[in-house]
Amino acid sequence: MAYTDELEPLLTLEHELRQKIALRIAEESGQKGGAAPSEDQMSAADQAIEAWSEEVDYEQDPRAFRPLTPLQTMLADHNEICERIMDIRDRRLS
Repeated sequence: MAYTDELEPLLTLEHELRQKIALRIAEESGQKGGAAPSEDQMSAADQAIEAWSEEVDYEQDPRAFRPLTPLQTMLADHNEICERIMDIRDRRLS
């Protein structure tokens, strides 16, 4: 059986979700969607991801209080994936 790194699928999933977030933001702002997001769209996604992670730090569980929009759901999922990636990396450093 070949060795597979548990981190690789998570990194791939994080990258794909980041692209979906960029395309969703573009769609919500009325931009034409393409197969792959532009650099500006990826920058907007990065800003939204950062803002979401900062907001989540101050709230207990945003899902418990109000329904999330599709974009918010993607941002929450992205945050969870990033936390799993950091946990794996922390375990490796221990």
